[in-house]
Amino acid sequence: MHHKFHFLPLLLCLIFPAMAEAYPEKALVPGGIALLALPDYQEGTKVTFDNKQIAVFPYKNTWVAMAGIPLDAKPGNYQFSIKHHTGITLNTRVTVKDKKYQEQHLTIKNKRKVNPNEEDMVRIKKERIRKQKAKTIRTDSIPKVDFIWPTEGHISSVFGLRRFFNGQERRPHNGLDIAANTGTPVRATADGTVIDAGDFFFSGNMVFIDHGQGIISLYAHMDHIDVKPGDTVKQGERIGAVGQTGRSTGPHLHFAVFANKTLIDPIYMLPKRPDQPTEKPQMSAYP
Repeated sequence: MHHKFHFLPLLLCLIFPAMAEAYPEKALVPGGIALLALPDYQEGTKVTFDNKQIAVFPYKNTWVAMAGIPLDAKPGNYQFSIKHHTGITLNTRVTVKDKKYQEQHLTIKNKRKVNPNEEDMVRIKKERIRKQKAKTIRTDSIPKVDFIWPTEGHISSVFGLRRFFNGQERRPHNGLDIAANTGTPVRATADGTVIDAGDFFFSGNMVFIDHGQGIISLYAHMDHIDVKPGDTVKQGERIGAVGQTGRSTGPHLHFAVFANKTLIDPIYMLPKRPDQPTEKPQMSAYP
């Protein structure tokens, strides 16, 4: 049997209403998304990207494989590998281009949130294991990727910024910050199952939701949480409220997305909005 695979150049329109559903947008840059159309997809076909198994889901009259590109990915060629259930394997490549992310300097009044003490470090190490487990879970269910915005508010900080807290460089910003008043509802961006929920040292009140095959959303710094691990949630269902818990300088939601255990820019998963930054991010951000 002859099998053809080709790239899907674009999966969504350029403009969406504020809370419309969206499908992932191709962005072949560090922190972006690589997409591959699978018109002859059959159950049992497995697709990898850079040797990591990736999510596969239906879109209109075809199937699509989606890969998250790591923020530290170097420019160059990366390989999709499609293993058919018959054992036939086909390979195809995409070229990832460089992208420069800006710097962001923030002042944190609670200095322990920048330089934790020994007791804090004990807690942080335990939480690191917990977070690692949550973000690497993979289920076989067909991914729910028709995301909506998780809360109302304005974009206060974008993905990928090189961050400096009180003059000290830390890891780049790995999500999207949406500033809003404390108590503003936070909603599940798509159908899924709550993997973990609780209070974390840096992230405050945080929830992980599994959408299937390694597509996971994260909601942090919430004022309170309305769900618990194991809960099944529907798109738009309230899971908590905006707050400023953890390491934060003001009320906002930190929203992050994982694909194949890789943090990607959530903006490529969400409907377009009028206030969406293009080249230059707003710098009055909250961590």
